[in-house]
Amino acid sequence: MTYTTPDPAEALRLLGEGTERRKSQHIEICLNEDVQGRNITTGLERYRFVHNPLPELAFSAISTETSFLGRAMRAPLVVSSMTGGTKRAERINRALAEAAQHRGWAMGVGSVRAAVENQQLADTFRVREYAPDIPIFSNVGAVQLNYGFGAEEARRAVDLVHADGLVLHLNSMQEVFQPEGDTDFSGLLRRIDRLCSVLEVPVGVKEVGWGIDGATALKLLGAGVRFIDAAGAGGTSWSQVEKHRSGDPLRQAAAEAFAGWGIPTAESVRAVRAAVPQGTLIASGGLATGVDAAKSIALGADLAGFGRQLLADADGPDATERLVRRFEQTELELRIAMFGIGVSCLKDLRGTERLVAIAER
Repeated sequence: MTYTTPDPAEALRLLGEGTERRKSQHIEICLNEDVQGRNITTGLERYRFVHNPLPELAFSAISTETSFLGRAMRAPLVVSSMTGGTKRAERINRALAEAAQHRGWAMGVGSVRAAVENQQLADTFRVREYAPDIPIFSNVGAVQLNYGFGAEEARRAVDLVHADGLVLHLNSMQEVFQPEGDTDFSGLLRRIDRLCSVLEVPVGVKEVGWGIDGATALKLLGAGVRFIDAAGAGGTSWSQVEKHRSGDPLRQAAAEAFAGWGIPTAESVRAVRAAVPQGTLIASGGLATGVDAAKSIALGADLAGFGRQLLADADGPDATERLVRRFEQTELELRIAMFGIGVSCLKDLRGTERLVAIAER
C-alpha cells in the first residue's frame, strides 16, 4: 500500500470545513432546540431582595461603573463567550461587539482554537475594530493544553482578537458527548499553571454551564489564574446541545441522564467566593435579567455574564439595535434593583444584607 503525505493546505481546508459545520450546528441548535438543563435551575429564584421602602438616595445617583482587565466599564455586565468560526458567527460577533461598545459591557468570543490553526477563520473573531474601548477576552478550551496547544498558540489567540485577557474554558462533560471530543483532562492544572506564568495577559478560567466548586477555584487561583467565571448550571446544557449533533444512539440516550447535571449558578458563585475572597468572579449560567445580575453580585460576584439569552437578538437584521435595547433594559433592571434595596454602588450591592434565602417548603 502506498501512503502519501497530506497536503497542509488541504488539511487546513478540511479542518475549517469541519469547524464551520460544528459551529453552525451549535448556533442552529441553541436557537431552535430545547437545550435548557432539566430538573435543575440556577438557584437564583431561591433568593429574594428585601424591599427598602425608604432608600434615602436619588435614583440618578446610582452608579454601576466598574473595571475589568484594566479597562473601564459602565456596567458590571459581560457578553459571555459564545461563537465564531463561520460567516454567520462573524455577523453575530460584530453585532455583540458593537452593542457592548455602545453600552460599556465586557465581551468574550467563542473558542479561537480553530482560527489559530486556520487563519481563514480569523476574521470571524476579530471584534476589536467594533469595540475599541471595552474589555475583550479571547477563549480556548483548557483541554487543548493536552493536545499541543502551548504558550505560542495562546499568544496567537490573544493577538488575533487584540484581547486584554485569555479565558480557558472547562467543558469536560461536553467533550465526552461531542462526536469529535477531546477527553484527556489529565494533568491540566500543571499546564494551566505553566501558561499563567509565561503569558503576558491575565488568564481566566470558566466553565461552560456545569459550575465551578470552591476547592477547584482555590486550586486555579493558586495556579495563577486571575479571574474565574463560575458558569453554573440552570441555563444551557451542552450535553443536550451535543445530543442533537450526535449520531451515536448510545450517547444520545446517555445524555438524558445528565440533563440535570451540574452546580446551580447561585451555589457555584457562593462556593467560589467563600473559597476565594479575593480575585475577580464572574457569575453566568442561565442569567436572564438585570435582577438576576443584581442577585449574583449580591451573592459575591463582581460581574454578571449573559450568553444564549442574547443569541436570538444577535442573529439577523438590525441585530445591533435589538441588542442595544436588550442591554439597556438589563442595565435598567439592575439599577432599579439597587434602588429597591437602597444601595448606590456595586460595593454596597456586594455587601448587602437585603438578599435573603427563601425558606423551602
